[in-house]
Amino acid sequence: MLMKASRPKPTKKTRILVADDHPLFREGFVQLINRERDLCCCGETDSVEATYKAVGTLKPDLLVMDLRMGDGDGLELIKALKAGFAALPILVLSQHDETLYAERSLRAGAKGYVMKEEATEEVRYAIRTIIKGELYVSRRMSVLALHKLLSKSTESRGNYIDRLTDRELQVFQMIGAGMATVDIATELKLSFKTVEAHRENIKHKLGLRNAIDLLCHATHWVHGRSTADPRFAPLALPGGEAHMRTGSSQV
Repeated sequence: MLMKASRPKPTKKTRILVADDHPLFREGFVQLINRERDLCCCGETDSVEATYKAVGTLKPDLLVMDLRMGDGDGLELIKALKAGFAALPILVLSQHDETLYAERSLRAGAKGYVMKEEATEEVRYAIRTIIKGELYVSRRMSVLALHKLLSKSTESRGNYIDRLTDRELQVFQMIGAGMATVDIATELKLSFKTVEAHRENIKHKLGLRNAIDLLCHATHWVHGRSTADPRFAPLALPGGEAHMRTGSSQV
């Protein structure tokens, strides 16, 4: 009697492109991927331009990318990739607050969003969830999405930040971080006038009266992640009193 042992078929590995402009983090993440039996890193990039080119050249099975890279906007990159490579699944792995950027990333075309502070096991789970063709968001985001769906609040009392475009949100965040208009323009590679136009649009959408209101509310939001509508938020006045805004005024 002849007995022949057949060789097990090698497991096909999912080829992952990693895009992040922090070399130390990128190196560690690549090592994490390559330790998995069913995953491998097929390439690394550190810029928006290089990432778009690498997707076309390497044809990865999955792109894992940060939102902030030095030469451009990650959300815009996601939109461009979905337009040019519709079948490519994208997982965003970022330090930016998921309550702010997860939904926007998914709307842009990503299949999942994980914060860098998550445990490695959760990152592995997110990768494999997306590989299976499913969407991934954290439990925290799932709960928030459910509350949002079931909420009976009026639009005026909802999350006022949702009224801003992706670019306006970037500008609002930078204002809250204390950046001047000229610095914001340099960081985003925009003209001074374009940033000023974004500031005006933000004030109009949020019902803010002037540049001081804009600075105060942006600063409060950045440091407190407030979701309250600024038109109904109390403003501190000299002497410790508070003034309740009940409607928008003209700038």
